[in-house]
Parts: sequence; C-alpha cells; structure tokens
Amino acid sequence: MNTLKIGLALVAITALAACEDAQFTKNGPDKTVDRGIDRKHLSQLEAGIWVDPNGCDHWIIDDGVEGYLSARLDKYGKPVCSGVAPPTQTVGDFKKGSTRIIGDPI
Repeated sequence: MNTLKIGLALVAITALAACEDAQFTKNGPDKTVDRGIDRKHLSQLEAGIWVDPNGCDHWIIDDGVEGYLSARLDKYGKPVCSGVAPPTQTVGDFKKGSTRIIGDPI
C-alpha cells in the first residue's frame, strides 16, 4: 500500500511540475505564447486558412504539439469569407508552423 501511495505522489508531483512554466497576464493565461518545446511567439509561426462549413475563413496553426484556430476578421470585425477553398478544407502550410523563421520567403 505504501508503494502505491508513493507512486501516486510521484505522478502528482510530476504532473504539477509541468504547470510551472505557465505565463499569466492580469486577465488569465497568455494565449499569445507557444508553450511547445520550441518556445516561439505565435507571430513567428506560419498560419494556414481553414474554411468552416459556412464558407468563412479561420487562421490555423499546428506545430505538432499545440494547435491554434482563430476567426479571420476584416478591419471592421466581420468574418472574412474569401472562397479560397471549399468548406471544411484547409490551405497553406500550417502544419510546419514551428519551422518558419522570420525573414524566410513564404
């Protein structure tokens, strides 16, 4: 029984240790920071476009560890529905988001 308790305690300590790097702002967690192993800012990652079932665009980034999705909006805050792809399809090299270096040609 003691071995089981020690094992469970080690698992709990290890799980809590992963929370140590969380970056918070006054409004909660900072969601602009990539928490994967590469530690790049989201502005350094390459986004693709996913078209929702209604035909509107969403920015999408997948660096293999985490994924991000955000509605693509015009300067007035309205959804962009460009028709760049059929509904539920994606365009762009969003799965290699973590490999792009600023200054690289797109």
